[in-house]
Amino acid sequence: MSEPDPSSPGQSGPDPASGLRDAVTAAARNFSGDQSLRPSLESSPRPEMGDYSSNAAMVMSKSLGRPPREVAAELSALIEADLGDLLDRTEIAGPGFINLFLADEWYRRAITSLADGGWKVPPVERPERILVESVSANPTGPLTAASGRHAAHGDAITRLLRATGHEVSTEYYVNDGGTQIENFAASIAARMTGAEPPEDGYRGEYVSGLADRAGAEGIGPDELELLARAGVGWMVESIRASLIRFGVEMDGFFSERSLYEEGLVERGIERLREAGHTFEQDGALWLRTSEFGDDKDRVLVRSGGEPTYFGADVAYHADKVERGFTRLIDVLGADHHGYIARMAAAIQSMERPGISFEVQILQMIHLIEGGRRTKMSKRAGDIVTLDELLDDIGSDAARFFLLQRSSDRTMDLDLDLARSQSSENPVYYVQYAHARIQSILRKAAGSGRECGSDGPTRVAVDPSEKALIERLLDYPAEVHEAASRLAPHRICAYATEVAAAYHAFYRDCQVIGAEGEGLEASRLNLCRVTGETIKRSLALLGISAPDRM
Repeated sequence: MSEPDPSSPGQSGPDPASGLRDAVTAAARNFSGDQSLRPSLESSPRPEMGDYSSNAAMVMSKSLGRPPREVAAELSALIEADLGDLLDRTEIAGPGFINLFLADEWYRRAITSLADGGWKVPPVERPERILVESVSANPTGPLTAASGRHAAHGDAITRLLRATGHEVSTEYYVNDGGTQIENFAASIAARMTGAEPPEDGYRGEYVSGLADRAGAEGIGPDELELLARAGVGWMVESIRASLIRFGVEMDGFFSERSLYEEGLVERGIERLREAGHTFEQDGALWLRTSEFGDDKDRVLVRSGGEPTYFGADVAYHADKVERGFTRLIDVLGADHHGYIARMAAAIQSMERPGISFEVQILQMIHLIEGGRRTKMSKRAGDIVTLDELLDDIGSDAARFFLLQRSSDRTMDLDLDLARSQSSENPVYYVQYAHARIQSILRKAAGSGRECGSDGPTRVAVDPSEKALIERLLDYPAEVHEAASRLAPHRICAYATEVAAAYHAFYRDCQVIGAEGEGLEASRLNLCRVTGETIKRSLALLGISAPDRM
């Protein structure tokens, strides 16, 4: 039998689940002689199938030339000998799965390990320098509730990537050029004179407010260039304030106008010329994006000498690369599917090895109230702003509801449910579990009880305790999975599962006053670790974990 590894299950090192996986892997490698083996170890879906299950014997059987169940019988004996009193028994199931039934001692040690830092998330082996561009709504009006989904998603994936060891910066691209800004300035000017905005203008009440502000600062309705710059500046100021209120602080706001004023468009296009991937046709300058997977080539500069929006966007991403970012993540709206192939092709044409580019397309959201959908249109002025949404349901509920569905799914945000203080409201359900834990810990501290560092030595571990401990042990892996997939909705699901497991434990197991050697101290310890896990999970989503509710 090999000597126990310091990180193996039951030891004081971190992550007992990884230690258990290491023990199974070591036994399989020693048995087969193949040091490259990576058998799986998964939580069993049903108690009768054990606590964990491994496919190790099935992975090994082909190279050994032996039936999987025969291999499983011998490998199980090695695993049992290696884990000793941490394992109750093994069973062979189906074509050769090894089901592991862990002893109570493993769970007792797992509680101690979790309390000593077993929840910590190990960093990735190869951290990257990443720029996340998100929200980037046009600065022609306040942020809408729909923009809130982009803000919440971009911020959550940033938190997840940082939690796993990456260096991440965030940026908001300000579209402060083009016809839309001209129409925006004309709309402000019209309101200053009491006229209606132009047909393609903006009609929300906020435009009248901007008109009043422009007049107070001495800007005339005929000074359209000045109105454009001032109006955009005021809107960016408002957008920044709304984001901060939502718990989203951008590292930078990048102006589209600066691309032209600082010569970045010309510089970016010149780099593409030098790489040999441009050509001239009909007086325009084109990029051969079709060579890199796009369905057709794209115009960079029109025949009149004016760069296209695509040309400016290529220059912007070239600047990202020049700033040293090796991974570019853009969080965009549902109408940007056609953008992905052309921009990916443009970045490949820069011939900068090691640069990766990803686009997260977020589908639309619908606000539901009284069973009816609310439409939003910035131009028509019929909008629900992010600030109004926060006034209504608060930042925590808004974030959880906006993040709990996969980004590629259209979502309905039920305002009535988000307002409710009941177990039907998912964020309330999770936060209540944390508040309940803090209440127990306060009560224990008030009566002189303490969380124990050592678990009980003889009292059986309740099935509800086991289920909760197993979910807590999943935390590092869940964070890594959510970060690698850029999928914060997985953390919403995980936090909900932990809360459900805790509520079941609270229902089935007495904590304060529990009878049995060390049992109360152990369960208080489990409560503390659960509370910390819920708090950290919610923090990854930008959501608070209140101590009282």
